[in-house]
Amino acid sequence: MNTRNWLFHKRTVANMTQEEVAKLADIQRPYYTQIESGVRRPSVKVAKRIGDILGFNWIIFFENECSETRQNTTA
Repeated sequence: MNTRNWLFHKRTVANMTQEEVAKLADIQRPYYTQIESGVRRPSVKVAKRIGDILGFNWIIFFENECSETRQNTTA
């Protein structure tokens, strides 16, 4: 399992709970939790919604080597 610390960081900077992001993304909180913890990869549709909500480029979910450094510098 590869925890998405960058996603956790984006969410906390936005001062949002997992429940709030999930609701805005029109998904269940357990599904969002699995995405954030790295258990599941979101669909393109869900990735776009989460990216819009938290203000980052959604394609990062689908990169093979998602670097923490890149996430911390990407708006």
